Amino acid sequence: MVDIHSHILWGLDDGAETLEESIAMLKVADESGTTDIVATPHANSQYRYQPEVIRQRIEELSAGLPNGKPRIHRGCDFHLSFDNVQDAMETPAKYVINNGPYILVEFPNSPLAGMQRVLTTLIDCGLIPIITHPERQMQLRRINDEFLEWIRMGCLVQVTAQSLLGRFGKHAEESAWRMVRRGLAHFVASDAHDPQDRSPRLDLAFEALSSRVGQSQAQLLFIENPKAVLCGERVSVNIPEKKSWYRWW
Repeated sequence: MVDIHSHILWGLDDGAETLEESIAMLKVADESGTTDIVATPHANSQYRYQPEVIRQRIEELSAGLPNGKPRIHRGCDFHLSFDNVQDAMETPAKYVINNGPYILVEFPNSPLAGMQRVLTTLIDCGLIPIITHPERQMQLRRINDEFLEWIRMGCLVQVTAQSLLGRFGKHAEESAWRMVRRGLAHFVASDAHDPQDRSPRLDLAFEALSSRVGQSQAQLLFIENPKAVLCGERVSVNIPEKKSWYRWW
């Protein structure tokens, strides 16, 4: 399995606090079947995004892995703020996953007015936004028409593995499964922050999704689409159809 969203790099955000904790998280990922993991530290008003430090810490962690697994790739948990978007317009390659066109985007919990324009700006810069954990955002979890339009525009959707298992509450769980069943989820990732509570295990969610939706869908969301992101290739997407409206007299 391939995990495109994790906070495994120590001391950079609210994820791993120490080198030892980073190593413990990687061990959990490896033992539960993850072959590749993307380190995606937050880039927001609280945590400064530091590409050179990220590169150094990935190298240090990779060198210490006993069997070289999981392979660690660079990414970012990109908060959709004005300053971030301005910087991404000037240096779009700074925040992407593994030097490809894909970028994880995290929405604020405030009203989402104007977000379509923000997403369009990123797309016009050659980026492909991956909306992170919408099932955990009070407005996005409703799967309204605006959310569907963003997918039609070219945005992709990542749900959290533990949301499917109930870790973030009933509403997030129900929304995550609706997105999966309707073909609106394109990836399942861990969004791991520590080795125990919010761990990088994907296997339990993989088994749950295989049982409830089917093995082929699980393969798509946990392996095939995430691999495509790492390689900068196209992702398999179902484009939501627009509603047909009729007048009745």
